[in-house]
Amino acid sequence: MLKRMRIFFPPLFLLLFLYLLFWPVPIDPQAWTPPAAPPLEGDFAVNDKLAAAERIGVGTGVAPETVSVDAQGRIYTGYEDGRIVRFAADGSNPDTFAQTGGRPVGHRFDAAGNLIVADAYKGLLSISPDGKITTLVTEHGGVPFGLTDDVEPGADGNYYFSDASWKFGLREFMLDLLEHGANGRLLCYDPRTRTTRLLLSGLHFANGVAVAPDASFVLVAETTEYRVRRVWLAGPKAGQSDVFIENLPGFPDGISSNGKGIFWLAIAVPRDAQLDGLLPRPFLRKLLLRLHLPDPALRRYAMVLGLDAAGRVVHNLQDPSANSYAFITAVQEHGGMLYLGSVRENSLARLPVPR
Repeated sequence: MLKRMRIFFPPLFLLLFLYLLFWPVPIDPQAWTPPAAPPLEGDFAVNDKLAAAERIGVGTGVAPETVSVDAQGRIYTGYEDGRIVRFAADGSNPDTFAQTGGRPVGHRFDAAGNLIVADAYKGLLSISPDGKITTLVTEHGGVPFGLTDDVEPGADGNYYFSDASWKFGLREFMLDLLEHGANGRLLCYDPRTRTTRLLLSGLHFANGVAVAPDASFVLVAETTEYRVRRVWLAGPKAGQSDVFIENLPGFPDGISSNGKGIFWLAIAVPRDAQLDGLLPRPFLRKLLLRLHLPDPALRRYAMVLGLDAAGRVVHNLQDPSANSYAFITAVQEHGGMLYLGSVRENSLARLPVPR
């Protein structure tokens, strides 16, 4: 018996060794050394200001990742089953406004009252006030959108939106994170000419989008580089891009403008030291993927930041408690309230805008 084991195990170990070294994986990981995570002090000092959040629409659906409010104060959100549900202004009376058949992960109203939707599977959509769905665009430059993520109409009439990753879809978002391959795009759709143009490529998971009130620039959250980028649309810097804020304490997700000079930024989860340690080491990421696709153990921690037009932190809202409204992916200001969406909760939330 022992003799047979001696014969059997060496080839087995050799095969395992060769598998771990050479088995093809669907990613081409790029090395990146992230800056040291900032401590939760100063601009990011720990507090419990989000503990006052009131949950609304509890149990109506799973993962209300985005939130919008119409001119009548009615609240809209998209669930993972493809429904966009509308609530009364007090959060009651949910009814299905539309069913996209995909996954609506970002939406905003345009000036005409149409709900413009970034659907992870269906592309950029427009939903009329009576619920009629029109597909606006699903690709650019011959490359289909892999994960249409967020959208915001600008004062110039254009729709600014993100394709988080042309390479990996929603179900494969962890692959994009492990690759760190700059597969994201920021685009602009003109509804008058029905044309799309590329504003910025090479983004690391292009996520939330917000347009300055005067349409002078557009912001995009670059989730896996812990920063927000800015693209200038007008003025002497038109066409140029720069960093709006960087080295954030977590993964930035949805971002929105309150129309008065403040941009609200959702921090979905805090930074992860193990992931930061893997990012400079492409081979280890390949090895990890050959063993299994990691299922991230996300840490429950609620955080929303308010940024001024220069990218400075002017509001810092947190809730580190175990029962916090967490995994926040959307924040929208309307009528003196902040409305929150989440990728994991079964409700929306809201609280008064802080002074």
